[in-house]
Amino acid sequence: MAGNNRKPHAIMIPYPYQGHINPFVYLAMKLASQGFTITFVNTQSVHHRISRAQSATNGGDIFAGARDSGLDIRYATVSDGFPIEFDRSLNHDQFVDGLINVFSAYVDELVARLAVSDPPGTCLISDTFYVWASAIAGKHNLVSVSFWTEPALVLSLYYHLDLLKKYGHFGSKVKREDVIDYIPGVRKIKPTDLTSYLQADDIWTVVHRVIYKAFEDIKKADIIICNTVQELEFDTLSALHRKQPTYAIGPIVSGFTNQTVSTSLWSESDCTPWLDGKPNGSVLYVSFGSHAHTTTKEDIWEIAHGLLMSGVNFVWVIRPDIVNSGETNFLPVGFENSMEGRGLIVRWCSQIKVISHPAIGGFMSHCGWNSVLESISCRVPLICFPLFTDQFTNRKLVVNDWKIGINLCDRASITRKEVEEKIRYLTSEKTSKELRNAIKEVSKTMENALTIDGSSEKNFKLLIEDIKAQMNKKTGPAFGVVDRSREHVWAPTTKKRSLSIAVNNQLPLHAFSY
Repeated sequence: MAGNNRKPHAIMIPYPYQGHINPFVYLAMKLASQGFTITFVNTQSVHHRISRAQSATNGGDIFAGARDSGLDIRYATVSDGFPIEFDRSLNHDQFVDGLINVFSAYVDELVARLAVSDPPGTCLISDTFYVWASAIAGKHNLVSVSFWTEPALVLSLYYHLDLLKKYGHFGSKVKREDVIDYIPGVRKIKPTDLTSYLQADDIWTVVHRVIYKAFEDIKKADIIICNTVQELEFDTLSALHRKQPTYAIGPIVSGFTNQTVSTSLWSESDCTPWLDGKPNGSVLYVSFGSHAHTTTKEDIWEIAHGLLMSGVNFVWVIRPDIVNSGETNFLPVGFENSMEGRGLIVRWCSQIKVISHPAIGGFMSHCGWNSVLESISCRVPLICFPLFTDQFTNRKLVVNDWKIGINLCDRASITRKEVEEKIRYLTSEKTSKELRNAIKEVSKTMENALTIDGSSEKNFKLLIEDIKAQMNKKTGPAFGVVDRSREHVWAPTTKKRSLSIAVNNQLPLHAFSY
């Protein structure tokens, strides 16, 4: 098929964690609304967890509703190489190693099939952390788009890892404490504001190997997408764009489209009735994200006591696996009885639904990037308690650059008195006035970026033009035999509904056509 006659068909593959899946979902719907055919690919494990959490009645096809509204989004799942019952959290290193060395073969088989589908795949939009994306895109003559779901600052630090090594701020036996001022487009940054992996002593963990390979691979991509706003990280994005086409199209949060898709990996509690009974701006929302297991029992105790001492109302999301020791009884004895109606503890909830409620006046957060964007969108200032990965660098943006939050502590451990003081500071209208004014301005900048003439909307149109231009340079894929035993696909067709079942590695897999 001639390149200039091909309809854009993007195959989208998020990294299998909640914070990566969510922006991928909303970008998929945004592209579909512009005439793209989308095949969205989840691992079978992620699909299983979403289906279980949502008590799915539609076979787990998360885009069924979007298709009913006319969007051409197909939903596929593929094995990550491990059985469904394999504990990916407990066996983190083994799992990530499999994503590097095993998962790519299964993805390759699925992409080979989609490359000759109707319409044929023309573009692979993959998470930047997939180290094999450009190779698979190249093999099947697809435009390679790397989707970075974190801020441009973090992208640039990893992108220029060679400079950090050269000047001894990474991988050196001697820890340098002077500021880093040589990264193109990046203001001076302290070593303590680097990501946790760039501050680590052991630089040969499995995650480090992912970072090294991923940031070799990203430089082979045709296009980079970044979930940020051009005005908020202008210099950094400009420097990156001079090296490769880089488009800031954020914030990609739930308000990015008018469609809602349920993607939660956990069953959600509805906090609305409890919040409805609280005065506007009186509740602190506390959540440390979907993935961190680095919180200590001691920190949880100090936060719990600080919450009680502060006297504020609070909603606290506490996952059972949040404590790094594996303990499940990690709250102080009698804590829940001491809340006296001021506190609500849940295992999981719809974060955007909670922080957009008028009763919420502040957010104590790990500073995951989605949480930061959602906070800004809802104009809720932050107390920052980063735990690992990009969260330390995100805190720098929140506290130092945009001044829309405060730091919980600067020491290795926290105290209940400090927690109390920071909560009181944030929840007092008098002391937090500057924070609230600042977050209103940053929120306006984000809102303006998504208007018709805004930077993110303009960049989104340029992205589509660039994808189509790159697509038209590609030739048609080679046809061959495809092993379809490891994936299943939901897709709208004009054919009669069909069901096929195959067995691979003793796991039942299905393929549906609609």
